[in-house]
Amino acid sequence: MAYQLFEGKEHASIYQKNRFTPPTELKNIIIQYLDKKKGQPHELAVDLGCGTGQNTRLLAPHFKEVVGIDISECQLEEARALSGYPNITYSKGTAEKLPFPDGSVDLLTAASAAHWFDQSKFLAEADRVLKPGGCMALLGFIDTNAYFIYKDCGERLNHIYQESKLEDLYSAIPFPDKERIESFPDKSIITVKNLVGFISSWSMFQTFKLKDPQGAEDLLINTQKRFLDEMDVNSPDTEIQREWEYFCVLASKPH
Repeated sequence: MAYQLFEGKEHASIYQKNRFTPPTELKNIIIQYLDKKKGQPHELAVDLGCGTGQNTRLLAPHFKEVVGIDISECQLEEARALSGYPNITYSKGTAEKLPFPDGSVDLLTAASAAHWFDQSKFLAEADRVLKPGGCMALLGFIDTNAYFIYKDCGERLNHIYQESKLEDLYSAIPFPDKERIESFPDKSIITVKNLVGFISSWSMFQTFKLKDPQGAEDLLINTQKRFLDEMDVNSPDTEIQREWEYFCVLASKPH
């Protein structure tokens, strides 16, 4: 988590508004896995690279305490601004040095964040802080399998949009009890404006914006225009169907 791409206040605000929450059904699979491997009670979950807390908030009903950790204070400020989750706390930190005692964590999660971690240091910390039977769940979405549907121009929209599944990390996990969910489908309705906002939250876009702010702004404007032109509509509030797939790496520390 040494990268500094998500720390700015503007980027944090964009992230909060436009990043998608992982599917509830996938979260349920993770909790069922924890039930099976460790059993009740579920006391402490830690969400690493939590950003603005989308995945952290999903965990809240299932644990006595949930801690979201991120390197960006601006991201954490956005997360803390959402009330109604008294058992969640947010802390600045990294996945490679966790502020928890040995054998104290029931579940470690990371949603679209584990690819930033120092693999060997993170896995050593995971082994240290997890309880016997405690689990890790590392999930993300598969951009290359994203589909957008609007009338008869879906394929062309997909082409405009398409301008790591943690295999190495999975292989390096030292726990013998591990498994992969390769493809978990998810569908939702989003507006063109929100889709372009999601693109603006990408780290590669933010890197481009630092180098060429006007070029980045022009790219977003042009991308939105291309979507609307292809769809033959004028309003960026026009809705399209989003289909993509999540993946998840599950592993349980031996008892």
